[in-house]
Amino acid sequence: MTPEDLDYWAAARDRPFVLPKCRACGHVWFPPYASCPACLSFDRGWTEASGRGAVWGFTIMQQPYIASFEPELPYNVVLVALEEGPMVYSNLVGVENADIVCGLAVEAVFEDATDEITLIKFRPA
Repeated sequence: MTPEDLDYWAAARDRPFVLPKCRACGHVWFPPYASCPACLSFDRGWTEASGRGAVWGFTIMQQPYIASFEPELPYNVVLVALEEGPMVYSNLVGVENADIVCGLAVEAVFEDATDEITLIKFRPA
């Protein structure tokens, strides 16, 4: 966690999926940088995301590039285009890796990784 994304992680623990939104120009983005990537304003707020989107791209991890994920092999990493515009990397749950396709409609789900960290993942909608 960084000072730029503490509010994001705090919100995820309480179950809303929030995205940074610029108060100056209205741009919504991810990940939660301190300044707006569209106009560079630091006047940032938060907006609750619908959690809906579509798989834009994906890969199936077969190699243990990160040792702690080795027990989960093979696992997917998806790039989800959210309805609000930003794209988010995550995992897709509730579907076989062989059934993942680009364009698949998805919705956010929450997974408590620890007492402090809740991950936002996606499942088929």
